[in-house]
Amino acid sequence: MSLPGLRAIRASDPWPATPAGRADDQPDERRRRSDAPPRTWAEALDDLEDDARTAERTLAGASPDEIAAWGRRSTDWVPPSGLGPLPDDLRERAARLLQHQLAVAEALVEGITQSRRQRDLAARMSQSPTRPVSSFIDRPV
Repeated sequence: MSLPGLRAIRASDPWPATPAGRADDQPDERRRRSDAPPRTWAEALDDLEDDARTAERTLAGASPDEIAAWGRRSTDWVPPSGLGPLPDDLRERAARLLQHQLAVAEALVEGITQSRRQRDLAARMSQSPTRPVSSFIDRPV
């Protein structure tokens, strides 16, 4: 599915290929497992950036049904506890992330809306009667 909002997001990727301050810039033994809660704000931002990119990839290559399913997701992000306030050196990164998340969310809503419209139209078309066929009665007048 091609969405104008998604093209705009790709055109202005807010992160360099390897953003400064990523937690995975650490040696392998210090990287955290993906199922463990983040231990630092850098790890929390890494997770959120990965989620935004996953949503973007889903939008880029998903079928209308897969996109519509995103509208039924029920898990909300819960801020990590025990990390304290966001450090000043990560504020700009967090602001860019927020803008990117909002753009992806807008494209996602657009995709869900388009998918539902297409599904509703297809349902109406399949329920409509077939094209009328002429009937002739053969009897003398």
